[in-house]
Amino acid sequence: MMKAHIISIGDELLIGQTVNTNASFIGLILSDLGIIVSKQSSIPDTEEDIISELHLTLAKNDIVITTGGLGPTHDDVTRSAIIRFFKTELTLSNEVLERIRERFRMLNRSMSKVNESQALIPKNATIIPNNAGTAPGYWIEDGEKIVIALPGVPFEMENMVQDYVAPKLVEILHEEKIIKRTTLMTTGIAESTLFERLGDMEALLGDAKLAFLPDPYGVKLRITVIGDTVDEVNNKLLEIEQKIRGVAGRHIYGKDNEQLPEVVGRLLKERGLSLSVAESCTGGFISHLITNYAGCSNFFERGLVTYSNAAKVELLKVDEDTLSKNGAVSLEVARQMAEGIKAISGTDIGLSVTGIMGPGGGSEEKPVGTVFIGLCDNNVCTAQRFKFANDRVINKKRTAQAALDFLRRHILGISYDA
Repeated sequence: MMKAHIISIGDELLIGQTVNTNASFIGLILSDLGIIVSKQSSIPDTEEDIISELHLTLAKNDIVITTGGLGPTHDDVTRSAIIRFFKTELTLSNEVLERIRERFRMLNRSMSKVNESQALIPKNATIIPNNAGTAPGYWIEDGEKIVIALPGVPFEMENMVQDYVAPKLVEILHEEKIIKRTTLMTTGIAESTLFERLGDMEALLGDAKLAFLPDPYGVKLRITVIGDTVDEVNNKLLEIEQKIRGVAGRHIYGKDNEQLPEVVGRLLKERGLSLSVAESCTGGFISHLITNYAGCSNFFERGLVTYSNAAKVELLKVDEDTLSKNGAVSLEVARQMAEGIKAISGTDIGLSVTGIMGPGGGSEEKPVGTVFIGLCDNNVCTAQRFKFANDRVINKKRTAQAALDFLRRHILGISYDA
């Protein structure tokens, strides 16, 4: 199997000014292609550092991918470093020059001389087109080694990897062994609990691999199978997936990086159901997640942020006596919030959340991380208690995820054992 090293270039990465999402994106793509990512490194914007890193990494890897330093300004030195490293020269690409000019015409902006310089390409490079920006990428083959240089702007780099780099690597990687992966998306279950439920890993997997990938929204289960034929790989993958679903099925909401808001939206649309949301502790985050997906207007009617008690009473008609007796963070208030948002919006389903996000505000009876989620439709008004962590931002994410999963299970008729 081929080995790759990812080099991220930029002082902003080293000082923490910019989070390095490029390396994780490329690493995932390479891993899905069956390429081993041996290491990732971040280095400064200097020619000497880039040249030194290329020497070190090419000696140990088949592929080196760099991101950053291909822009038009004085601190973009990756191209100069590549010229020195390969002892080559620059040549004008009329194809790239015309593409840059066309991009500026499309944006109705005048092009400066400094942008024209981006059409100067290392003589030994194949151009990787950039349809989202001006800086082209370079594909350089040196014997059996490959150097791929890409811009550092994430959405430009991602498009170039998906449209050009990945397909070209697939051509190179054509070999006897078939490698296939799938990812099961879970929520509402801890990584350790999931591991225990799956039991004997050797019996479950055989010679396949299973990776547990937790984040605030849940745990991703990435299954990797290697075999001699497509049928062999597909059958083995299906067998493992069915075994996992047999013990954790109610916690699995999707596959291959499907997101829960998208899954819930599809269920609502398929069933012709409309939704409204009343949020307290999440401050509109649930509505934000839902409206990230095109087509949400087919089922999402409105979202209200009723943060204060007064807002809950005035807008949702929550009973003041209920608030006084049980507090805003309670089963009773969550139910009334869901009932209220459903009534004023006229939707099929009303969803609500109220809780204590922290770091203060908790009590012995209701510690930080206590959340109540309510749901009301034409047949039932119910609520459920949840307990999350002490981190405010993480609590908001987990509350939103739990609310959407509560809704998903309700639609599908899956009981909730929080």
